[in-house]
Amino acid sequence: MRRKIVVMVIVIICFVLQCTLFKALSIASISPNLLIIVTSSFGFMRGKKDGLLIGFFCGLLTDIFYGGTLGFYAMIYMYLGYINGFFRKIFFPEDIKLPMILITASDFVCNLLVYVFQFLLRRKFEFHYYMIHIIIPELVYTIMVTVFLYFLLLKINQKLEAVERRNARKHA
Repeated sequence: MRRKIVVMVIVIICFVLQCTLFKALSIASISPNLLIIVTSSFGFMRGKKDGLLIGFFCGLLTDIFYGGTLGFYAMIYMYLGYINGFFRKIFFPEDIKLPMILITASDFVCNLLVYVFQFLLRRKFEFHYYMIHIIIPELVYTIMVTVFLYFLLLKINQKLEAVERRNARKHA
């Protein structure tokens, strides 16, 4: 129960920061996608089920406040969290390479799917423009923020796991 509350607080804080502070710090109207960082991080740190659930709630928040179709972002983030969960077996906390690659890939795939379903299907074929002006700048900004936010999420996850292990030993 403690984990669920802590994770929901993290999701809400990251959403609020993404919508306020990082919108104010946007560069060329581009801000980092903190919810992708949270979804991907908990996916490969905790597994497929947690990645799926956290991705769903991150996407649902995005849908409620910014989406045109309820469930669009929830579905994308849910799948990204689930897919990141497959990498739990090869995840090592001290190695930053895997998290950076997975978060980068997740942000790229998310933006690519948004382009396909929000623009391409409405016959807006300016992929080069979208790639240069939206996808790449957001990707770079998200990677820069990942370096700091990932380690914070990792420490929180490690503390929660330590508390869970202690509680399991007490009740065993």
